[in-house]
Amino acid sequence: MTVKEAQEKVDQWIREHGVRYFDEMTNMAMLTEEVGELASIMAREYGDQSFKEGEQASLDDEMGDVLFVLICIANQTGVDLTRALSDNLEKKSQRDKNRHKNNPKLRS
Repeated sequence: MTVKEAQEKVDQWIREHGVRYFDEMTNMAMLTEEVGELASIMAREYGDQSFKEGEQASLDDEMGDVLFVLICIANQTGVDLTRALSDNLEKKSQRDKNRHKNNPKLRS
């Protein structure tokens, strides 16, 4: 699925099942919540925290939640995520083309 197709599918899902988009600030709060849930899993899976007894978590599921809400925000604010990502990669390629190669911290 392309990013454009993902934006279209989320919009279709909202119209069929979600009635309407939550307002932008509600979606921003939801995005923050979902990123927090992802951070919690990362801290337990790759950091020093441990899972609580019986606790199960899925990086796939949490990343999907983050992506879904981000796409909702893009759709309701008129952002073409394909263009936004392409523009961002171009910006980073120009600005950072030698930055990481010259960073001694990244050398193994």
